[in-house]
Amino acid sequence: MTPLTTNGVLAAELPHVAAATGTASLAWLLFVLPAAGALVLFVAGRRADAWGHWLGVLTVAASFVIGLLIFLETAGLAPADRTRELSLFHWIAVGDLSVDFGLRLDPLSLTFVLLITGVGGLIHLYAVGYMAPHHGGDEGSDRAARRRFFAQFNLFITAMLLLVLGNNFVMLYLGWEGVGLASYLLIGFYQDRPSAATAAKKAFLMNRVGDVGLAIAIFIIWTNLGTLQYTEVFERIGELSAGTIVAITVLLLLGACGKSGQFPLQAWLPDAMEGPTPVSALIHAATMVTAGVYLIARTNPIYNLTETGRLVVALVGVITLLIGAIIGCAYDDIKKVLAYSTVSQIGYMVLAVGLGPAGYALGIFHLLTHGFFKAGLFLGAGSVMHAMHDDVDMRRYGGLARYMPITFVTFGLGYLALIGFPFLSGYFSKDEIIGAAFGQPGWQGWVFGGAATLAAGLTAFYMTRLMFMTFFGEKRWEKLKSDDGHDYHPHESPAVMTIPMIVLAFGSLGAGFVLSNGNLLVNWLTPTLGELEEPHGGALGHEYVPWLVVGFAALGVLIAWLTVGRRPTPVERPEPVSLPVRAARRDLYANAINEALIARPGTWLARALVYLDNRGVDGVVNGTAALLGGSSGRLRRLQTGFVRSYALSMLGGGVLVVAALLAVRFA
Repeated sequence: MTPLTTNGVLAAELPHVAAATGTASLAWLLFVLPAAGALVLFVAGRRADAWGHWLGVLTVAASFVIGLLIFLETAGLAPADRTRELSLFHWIAVGDLSVDFGLRLDPLSLTFVLLITGVGGLIHLYAVGYMAPHHGGDEGSDRAARRRFFAQFNLFITAMLLLVLGNNFVMLYLGWEGVGLASYLLIGFYQDRPSAATAAKKAFLMNRVGDVGLAIAIFIIWTNLGTLQYTEVFERIGELSAGTIVAITVLLLLGACGKSGQFPLQAWLPDAMEGPTPVSALIHAATMVTAGVYLIARTNPIYNLTETGRLVVALVGVITLLIGAIIGCAYDDIKKVLAYSTVSQIGYMVLAVGLGPAGYALGIFHLLTHGFFKAGLFLGAGSVMHAMHDDVDMRRYGGLARYMPITFVTFGLGYLALIGFPFLSGYFSKDEIIGAAFGQPGWQGWVFGGAATLAAGLTAFYMTRLMFMTFFGEKRWEKLKSDDGHDYHPHESPAVMTIPMIVLAFGSLGAGFVLSNGNLLVNWLTPTLGELEEPHGGALGHEYVPWLVVGFAALGVLIAWLTVGRRPTPVERPEPVSLPVRAARRDLYANAINEALIARPGTWLARALVYLDNRGVDGVVNGTAALLGGSSGRLRRLQTGFVRSYALSMLGGGVLVVAALLAVRFA
């Protein structure tokens, strides 16, 4: 076991923090460059329509180069010296609260920087072709809309970099809210579509639920410790009571559930497909949905102090990975299938970080490999849509492998990596998580490992089904017309779209092997996440896990071939369908549950408060005013202007005074 410090925090989680020097002193450019790109594109207006998209690409590419230089410099340092901080300026000074605008450059943040700017840069390049004026003929094709799109894209990258680079919880929250704002703009980019506006609003509101949890956790930390700097919080967190630590971890998890689309806040994530496909790739692969995993990994010194908090995280991950895998089996919308695949795969990552020191690094490992193959899958789906008049219904596809060979090969490699085909990226990262899950003691090993293995089989089924319906079988599109009345003429996408897909395909093919070779990634992350604890005992030996997972995946592929591959795909959905399929197509009634438990009671509460305000608060105020107005009106009638009336009033007053005096005298 890792030794404890005097206040109970794991010593391995408290690295030496030095001031950033050398190339690291340029770290502020990482987020300033894309922020400047967004500002120029917003301010320049139509003057930037012709070249604005390339500015967006170049700013993110420049951030990647700077991040790579800082990474190489940091890798050359001793592990104990790899955590450095760069204070840019004093930001907030209110009472006892003092917050610097500072950056934390350590193995965890630099890993995310390379993922965000690297994969994000490839998605930016892809978007140049996808959002070209000749594509689609809708608002997304207009040059001004494309310039606005890249401005919002750069804003998203800026917020995500602030989130992972901040050295305190306030900086994290700034990036957290910035990501929420940018995702709202991007999901609702097609402003003429009511469904896009609804999806953007849904994402924004459900994220706000999680954001409240994160905010309250930050308030509790500040109230009890008087600081929000990571270094100081992690050094002193052991001073708090066990109950307070559990409360903080659960509230942090609530924030993670909102951003990462985990149970019970997962319903917004599939609806986010209403945005352009590059947005789906960016949100679902490399950035927003990984923010929750980053949050838990970053605060690992807090989670290390509570088994209860880690257990709750793991349970949420298990439930989510099953929900995503089950629902993914029922959809015919290619982007919705990939969206629920993301829900499931993020569930694996949350399960991993919920295992504590046995899984922190494994969760980040799967996050990186997932960034490659899921981005490639979404870009491949966008390529198919580009060739099929933006149609997302797989029942209208079929036989596209012959017409789109590059898309087919790159998509196929992403598919194989996702289902855990031996020696591709997903095989290395997902199997490690399942092995760590089986390595947990008692019932946890069987429940966590069994659920993760079952989800692996379901993943193989729905992804193989997607491959058969899209690239193989009968060319169903030959007998159909698109929604805008045109014939389908599938064709390969331009080079500006296929090149990023090819690069990501290489990541799908070899990233897992490279990162696992000699425990390269695990050793790199050790200064931030601590030593990886190997499972001992547990429900199932680690050596049996790869055979079990591959066997379940092969079974899923076989069932998909028997039910879809060997049979013609109907263009219309057969009705009626079984209850499980109907439930899956309704997202396991997640929206209905949220409506019944949250939305409708919230509406009733709002109406009750409005009624109370109108009849209660306003009634008292208006009634008091009416009473005073009526009383003054009646009193005003006594002022008649006649002397005899005033004389009578004086006489009456005098009689009353004399009567009172006599009463007192003879009482």
